[in-house]
Amino acid sequence: MIDSNAFNENVKNTTLLAHVPIEITVSVGRANPLIRDLLLMGSDTVLPLDRGVNDPVELYIGDTLIARGELEELDGENKGQLAVRLTHVSDLQSDFS
Repeated sequence: MIDSNAFNENVKNTTLLAHVPIEITVSVGRANPLIRDLLLMGSDTVLPLDRGVNDPVELYIGDTLIARGELEELDGENKGQLAVRLTHVSDLQSDFS
């Protein structure tokens, strides 16, 4: 049975937080260079990542994985801007309760 008071309180709290901005980090890959390679890096250095261009990316809030998706390039007014099309979203209700 659902406690209507608890439900109403959750809705109220969600409404209060709805306009608070958060930062989402999109992880496209990781690199593991040696320190000597790091010290030799310059402006034209290419740093290989552990993923390919078409591999999924991960979205985090802090250290919490919240979704996975695919990188896309926007068209129109925002042509050239990167975006992420979400392919899997975590159950945030249970993750943050």
